[in-house]
Amino acid sequence: MITSGLIIAIIASFHILPSHLATGAFWFNVYIEREAVRKNRPELFEFLKKFTLLILIFSFVIGSITGVGIWYSATVASPRGISGLIHNYVWGWATEWVFFILEIATIYVYYYTLGRIDKESHLKIGLTYALAAWISMIIITGILAFMLTTGKWSETGGFFDGFFNETYWPQLFVRTSMMFGIAGLYAVIVASRMKNDEVGKEIIKKASIWGIAGMVFGAIFSLWYLQKLPENAKEMAFYGGLPYLKTLLYVAGTSYVVVLLYFVFFGLIRPRYAGVVSGIIMLIVLFVGIGAGEGFREGVRRPFVISQYMYGNQLIGRDIPAKGIKNEVERYQEEGFIKNIYWAGGLNLEEPKDRIKAGRILTLYVCGNCHSLEVNGIIRPLPVLLSRLDPESPDDIADFMDALGDYPYMPPFPGNDEDKALIGEFLFTLPKGGM
Repeated sequence: MITSGLIIAIIASFHILPSHLATGAFWFNVYIEREAVRKNRPELFEFLKKFTLLILIFSFVIGSITGVGIWYSATVASPRGISGLIHNYVWGWATEWVFFILEIATIYVYYYTLGRIDKESHLKIGLTYALAAWISMIIITGILAFMLTTGKWSETGGFFDGFFNETYWPQLFVRTSMMFGIAGLYAVIVASRMKNDEVGKEIIKKASIWGIAGMVFGAIFSLWYLQKLPENAKEMAFYGGLPYLKTLLYVAGTSYVVVLLYFVFFGLIRPRYAGVVSGIIMLIVLFVGIGAGEGFREGVRRPFVISQYMYGNQLIGRDIPAKGIKNEVERYQEEGFIKNIYWAGGLNLEEPKDRIKAGRILTLYVCGNCHSLEVNGIIRPLPVLLSRLDPESPDDIADFMDALGDYPYMPPFPGNDEDKALIGEFLFTLPKGGM
């Protein structure tokens, strides 16, 4: 019914709101608390208490659950992809975990010592959290960017050659800007619930300025990011390769414009109209935009899970001499793929039933990352695609396998003629689906 990629995208979209809130909110907290301390304005501490509690509950409960969900689903869906990232960036992740532990410790200390220790020390705790959270983003962004652009890593195998790649800096600035936009929206919602209306309106205006800055700079850095995309990604996104990617980009852009207008009209011009209901509606709009943006980022990476290295079907597609890594696709095209699959070893390929089973195993390996096998599958169901081809025999399907590499968003077929025949025989048994 649903592919692994879609599951990961859904969980990731839910994760971005709490994770980016956790990263950006404390910069606003420190700003408000500094004003409260320096100008002796104790009425601002009501907001700090409520906003910190929101971060503590939403970011460190929902965010933690979805974070674990991403790790679990990604490991199940793409174990070799995760393994490839870990083997290259295990120390990057280890460093990020150190700063994440620091985040957890400091936010609890910050919340439970608010108003109980000297104000300057408390400010330093808040600043420590803000820096730790942003450093976590700095590290994770390098690993995420590596999945789209590997830099000189394919030549050298070096940690930093892959980390500081072509899309690293624009993606870091996009995410940094986005974290201020998300933090500003949540701050508006919290401030609208304050007992002191005037103080609430003041904070709403300040938060809206942060939000506007985040959305505007995010748009500017997004253009930089798009300009740095690899040529094959631009072909898919802008020149007809995958038309849905352009649609996702329009959805993301529209949602960000809507949130920007909300900050302008409901935050700066008419702050008294800003409230929980309108704020939650904007969170939904922002969530849709984030989902579209993440869908675009994942889509332009096709057909790779790690660009120019590992395909979405988890097979290595090039030699990396510096790492002693060999091209698996070329090997399986010569040797045959089914012979190298462990749990297909007991099948007798002379028996028709076993050939169908072998074809199903191959199809799941080769196609399952992007296609569902059911007629009513949500993402690119193979029965529907086959109905368009209208094959008259398994051989027609097998012959089509040769053309897979001609599509910029699909990997070449990783097998020999026998593998193609097995897949053709299996796919020909699937019920045909219409549009």
